[in-house]
Amino acid sequence: MPLPQPHDLTTLVLRTDFGDDAAWEALCAALDGADEHPCATRVSDPRFGGAGVQTLLAEESAAAEDERICEVFLADATALAGPEHPLPAVDLFTEPGRTFRVPVRWYPGVSANLSIANLDFAEYADAADASGTFRGFGDD
Repeated sequence: MPLPQPHDLTTLVLRTDFGDDAAWEALCAALDGADEHPCATRVSDPRFGGAGVQTLLAEESAAAEDERICEVFLADATALAGPEHPLPAVDLFTEPGRTFRVPVRWYPGVSANLSIANLDFAEYADAADASGTFRGFGDD
């Protein structure tokens, strides 16, 4: 079964941790507050509980070509627990399985640029710090 399709020019935020509903709601509120325009298609489906990168890659590789998506952001335990809500971004297209984290503060810009192919996944992943987290290109 393919991953859910994001709406319009948003990217998919897929909940994979179902241990704390209040934390999920806090993440959703942070996403809503990060930008005045919707930038995320949020999916909270228990079938993705505990899903890791390999599971997501398998789901996408089984999808029809016109149903595939290029990247997905995960609401995992780390993203739900941290005040920055550092979402793991997963490349599903160019370098399948490559990841970096992006705090909600940076998510709208990353999402928008990936959605319109203004920047590619590797540009963000290459700019991540030593912890694997993207915190901007140094010009903000």
